[in-house]
Amino acid sequence: MKKTVFFTLLVVLIAGSGFEVNEPLATSLKITIRNDLGNTESGVLVTLYKSKNDFQKEENFVQKGYTNEKGVVSFKGLDAVAYFVSAVKGDMDNYGAGVQTNPLDANRINKVTIIIE
Repeated sequence: MKKTVFFTLLVVLIAGSGFEVNEPLATSLKITIRNDLGNTESGVLVTLYKSKNDFQKEENFVQKGYTNEKGVVSFKGLDAVAYFVSAVKGDMDNYGAGVQTNPLDANRINKVTIIIE
């Protein structure tokens, strides 16, 4: 009887403690955009593509977003692959200054800095 009461009490304590199993972190990419002087740029349209062909044709994008006041845009729920990145603000862009990421590390927050000129 004492064992049953102890076991029941233990189960109630564990259930009431808010114990939960953490799911793995989603693969994400945090991009910082800087201009050729090294200053961050807000309001930059950043678009991700999985293939060079899609990047060149500007079609079939994966995700897109604008940089915030700190020059940062984040993308979540990505596959752990390399992405082609288009960053455009007015007459400035990243063409010729690096457009492909390294393959992303799965279940991590990956970080990249891109220069627009």
